[in-house]
Amino acid sequence: MAAADGAPVLVPVLENHRFDEVALARYLAGRLPGFGSAVLVVRQFQGGQSNPTFHLRAGDAEYVLRKKPPGRLLPSAHAVEREFRVMAALAGSGVPVPAMRLLCEDADIVGTPFFVMDHVPGRIFADRVMRAGDPGERRAVYADLARGLATLHGGDWRAVGLGDFGRAEGYMARQIARWTRQWESSRVEEMPAMDRVAAWLAALPPMGDEAAIAHGDFRLGNVILHPTEPRVVAVLDWELATLGHPLADLAYACLTYHLPPGPTGLTGVLGTDYEALGIPSEEEFVAAYCAAAGRAVPRDLDVFLVFSMFRLASIVAGVWRRALDGNAADPRAIGYRERYRGMAEAAWGIAERVGA
Repeated sequence: MAAADGAPVLVPVLENHRFDEVALARYLAGRLPGFGSAVLVVRQFQGGQSNPTFHLRAGDAEYVLRKKPPGRLLPSAHAVEREFRVMAALAGSGVPVPAMRLLCEDADIVGTPFFVMDHVPGRIFADRVMRAGDPGERRAVYADLARGLATLHGGDWRAVGLGDFGRAEGYMARQIARWTRQWESSRVEEMPAMDRVAAWLAALPPMGDEAAIAHGDFRLGNVILHPTEPRVVAVLDWELATLGHPLADLAYACLTYHLPPGPTGLTGVLGTDYEALGIPSEEEFVAAYCAAAGRAVPRDLDVFLVFSMFRLASIVAGVWRRALDGNAADPRAIGYRERYRGMAEAAWGIAERVGA
């Protein structure tokens, strides 16, 4: 969560996410500059529904700690180890990422594995739609998002040491099976639209293999913008990163065009006057990505949209489940039931339009 001007909101550590700060300071002493004699001040970034994230200050040094949440976790979720690995691999590439400092897989320090990275100052707009600034600034930001995603997908994943980060073949079939299992693990009620979409996806003919480093959650809310300029200075939240089909990543970035404005008015842009806002239409965003990626505009993006919407609905259902269990990163997640249900209905609507 961030203020209207994009400044990140820091709050005292939530009760259900507290950990032994003395043990953390002791562990970091000698491992990171600034730790030792300085007093450690820990605050939590408000918002975010996956891995709790904290701002660390020790004297003049500032870092960010990201950890797995406490409590019962769904299979394969909250993979901070994978986040650390892919961001470390991308250091020095054309994809802006924070400098990674250390990974601690010892759960005895703060209760769960965690990593520490440099703090990158800038603006964060937590939702999928940028309404701050003027139309010209928004246009430039979205253009940079399209270029950034194309740069990521054009990178040589073998050359940066990610040859075993995922399987380069059969991505869609594996992902459909994975997120169907995730939905079943999160289910606390009947939701026919989720089941219909899962069956529709499972019945699709094999998709062609195409492999790239896929972020898995690429959107405005997961980047840091320069404090004053309309450009991305860091891409965050790599929890879902893998080797995957670039069009699935692109379709996920386009979901904002298929989501209505939410309770805050910022969730999606369905029905919005894009030109007045300076936000590109879906066709313009896809065209900008394809121009930067050097590829033709895809004809089958709707299939990837259905998958991406189903996957997001499965994630949100899991967030709601964690809220019911009492260990969500944001207490507002208790109200996420209608979000995942709305996404399921939207996914089925696209599937019906596409046809069998």
